[in-house]
Amino acid sequence: MNLSLKDAVLGRHSIRGFQSKSVPDALLKEVFELAQWSPSGTNQQPWQVYVASGGTLETLRAEFVRRTKEKVPANPDYKGKGRLKDPWKARRRDCAKVLYDAMGIEWEDMDGRGQAAFRNFEMFDAPHVAFLGMDGSMSTSAAADVGMYAQTLMLSLSAHGLASCAQGTMGHYPDLVRETFAIDQDIKILFGISFGYEDKSHPANLARTVRAALAENVVFMG
Repeated sequence: MNLSLKDAVLGRHSIRGFQSKSVPDALLKEVFELAQWSPSGTNQQPWQVYVASGGTLETLRAEFVRRTKEKVPANPDYKGKGRLKDPWKARRRDCAKVLYDAMGIEWEDMDGRGQAAFRNFEMFDAPHVAFLGMDGSMSTSAAADVGMYAQTLMLSLSAHGLASCAQGTMGHYPDLVRETFAIDQDIKILFGISFGYEDKSHPANLARTVRAALAENVVFMG
């Protein structure tokens, strides 16, 4: 690992096209061992992580695709996203446009946009997907801890020369994840992270978003 923290943070971006090459087991363990040092309230470490690779992943991928094509309704463990308003709605739209522009999709091309969205359920051809969850008895503070773990994991992936994409869509069918990994019903799935080696030839990977001015998000006083 040669990246500085600054390099890892600024270099990390959502990858939507992966090589088929798998990450060696030893490297996988090294990445996840580092992520295990993520902070959490009173060191509870509430995250439960399930990594699918090889045949397990291909079976999951095929079922995600089948359900999506057949319009099987999503049934996430955590529902109710609320109505998005500006400036957050505008930021989401800007993000989508950056991606569509990189892929050569016109904003009015609804079929093209639909195909781009469908790629989520193909997990962007990633050779590995990590599903992140926690015990359903836990509060929203534990969900925040899982979020911190996800950031730590993605930075660990970046530091080890790997790429990732966090996906809320991986929480659409939690029953499928629980069945695959023989997980207790008390474990609730939040989202997933597809990861592996970046396919630098994929046009979607040229997309780059920007960040709001610091003053829009951070208030300094005193």
